[in-house]
Amino acid sequence: MTMSMKDEILKRILAANGEAVSGQELADSLGVSRTAVWKHMQTLQEEGYTFETIKKKGYVLTGVPNSLSPTQIELFLKTEHFGREIHYFDVVDSTQTIAHKLAQEGAPHGTVIIGEEQTAGRGRMARPWESVHGSGIWMTVIVRPDVTPQQASSFTLVVAVAVTMAIKTLYSDIEPTIKWPNDLLINGKKCTGILTEMQAEADLVQALLVGIGINVNQEAADFSPDIADIATSLRLEAGEEINRAALVALILQYLEQFTELYIEEGFASIKTLWEQLSCTIGQRIEVTTIRERFEGIASGITDDGVLQLTQDDGLVRTIYAGDIKIL
Repeated sequence: MTMSMKDEILKRILAANGEAVSGQELADSLGVSRTAVWKHMQTLQEEGYTFETIKKKGYVLTGVPNSLSPTQIELFLKTEHFGREIHYFDVVDSTQTIAHKLAQEGAPHGTVIIGEEQTAGRGRMARPWESVHGSGIWMTVIVRPDVTPQQASSFTLVVAVAVTMAIKTLYSDIEPTIKWPNDLLINGKKCTGILTEMQAEADLVQALLVGIGINVNQEAADFSPDIADIATSLRLEAGEEINRAALVALILQYLEQFTELYIEEGFASIKTLWEQLSCTIGQRIEVTTIRERFEGIASGITDDGVLQLTQDDGLVRTIYAGDIKIL
C-alpha cells in the first residue's frame, strides 16, 4: 500500500503509543521540511486527530477519530493480501461501482474500496441501502478465486460466515445470525447486507466483487422511518461505540482465511459452520421468487449453498434465489 506523506507521519505518531514525537526528527527521517510536517499535522487535526505539543519534545497524540482511513485499518491488519491495497473515499456514490472499474483495470486480489458515506448504496435487486456518513462500514472487496462461475454461486455464504465470526470475536455479547442468503440479523433485526457480483468468462471467474454494508455506530434516530423497526446497529446492540477500523481489519482477516479454504476445498468445508451460525435452518419460512410464493421448513443447504425447503406435503424444494421471511 503506497502511503502519502501525511499518512506516514500519522503512522509514526500512532506507533509511538502516546510518547512525544519530535517534529524535527519526523522532518529529517522523511526528508521534508519542518514546515511541511507542521502542515500535515494541521491537516490531521482537521480530520479529527488531536495533539498536545510539548516544548522541546514534540507532538503527543491525545485523540483519534473513529475513521476508516487506510492508516487506521493498517494498525490492526494481519492479512497477506486482503486490505493491502485500499482505496478510501470520504463520500462515494457506491463502492461497488468503483470496484467494477478497478477490477476491469486489473486491481489485485484483496483490494478494498471503502467509503465513509455512499450516496447511491445498493443491495440485492438494486434496492437502496442507507449509508450514513461516518457511522457504518461500506466497502467492497475484490476477490479473484480460481473457481468456475458455477462454484462461485455460494461465495456470499462464505462472506457471511467471515463477517459473523469477526463480529462475534470482537464483541462477545453480540450474537449475529445469518439469514439466507445474504443478511446478518441481531435479535431479529438486520445489521448487515452482502452483495456479491461477478465478472466472468464462460468457465472462469475474473473477479468477485463482494459488497459489505454494516450498520455500526448508528443511533436509533439515524434510521429512516421506513426501516426503523427492522434495522439495528452494532452500537445499539453492544451499548458502546464500535472501533470500525478494528472490525474492518478482522473481517478481512477472516475473509482471507475462509476464501483460501473455499478455493482449496469448496463450500462444503464451511457449510457446517454456516449452519451453526444460521437463524434460517429449522425455521418455518415464506419464500418469494419472481414467479411464486410458498411456505415450508428450511431443512438445510446443499454443499453448493443452495437452500432446501420441505413443504407441508413432504416435497423438498430447492431454492436458488428468492426473498425469504422467517415466520
